[in-house]
Amino acid sequence: MKLEVRDLYTSYGLSQVLFGVSLEVAEGEGVCLLGRNGVGKTTTLRSIVGLTPPRRGRVMFDGTDITGWPPFRVARHGIGFVPQERRIFADLSVRENLEVARRAAIGAGWTVERVYAAFPILAGLDRRRAGHLSGGEQQMLAVGRALMGNPRLLILDEPSEGLAPIVVEALADQIAALKTEGMTLLMAEQNLALALALADRISILDKGHVRFTGSAEEFEADESLRQEYLTV
Repeated sequence: MKLEVRDLYTSYGLSQVLFGVSLEVAEGEGVCLLGRNGVGKTTTLRSIVGLTPPRRGRVMFDGTDITGWPPFRVARHGIGFVPQERRIFADLSVRENLEVARRAAIGAGWTVERVYAAFPILAGLDRRRAGHLSGGEQQMLAVGRALMGNPRLLILDEPSEGLAPIVVEALADQIAALKTEGMTLLMAEQNLALALALADRISILDKGHVRFTGSAEEFEADESLRQEYLTV
């Protein structure tokens, strides 16, 4: 299983955001997109999952060209997406949010109980309305809901946004455990500590272009990259 993104050009009306973005995610790997606000990280993820189809370029997943597929079809093909806004159902309980996302699987698929094992705090909130959860609890629920679709690739858009450092640390541990179990990850993030905790490789975006792709170790060793593309 592999995700291959080739030469994506994506626009919002007359405003072009991506200019030839390419990246790869191998099975079992964690890849993180880094960059300042407004450089195209979210647009790249939306282009992959079909929310903002690219004007040009290709998205290949598991050997199939999924470019421009509608989001529901992308999800059924094995890509789970956790949007920046989380998009949980505020009036439904934690369990109901998970149940509505359940998708049958051949073999050992994700169940509510398995999500609760991965995110134990959610088990104690089973009957609570999602709108009454804290930001960190909502983020865990959003990840759990994506897992209920039995994805082979999990895409997360800014999972740490708005969360306290202690909550980010707990979330990182839980996502790292998913990766240890074999989950493939693609993430857009600005929190360097979280990115380096989860990513095997880093891609830096700037003004809709990929400016760097390399291992997390290469990125961490190059202070000039952080100064040029990440500092405000």
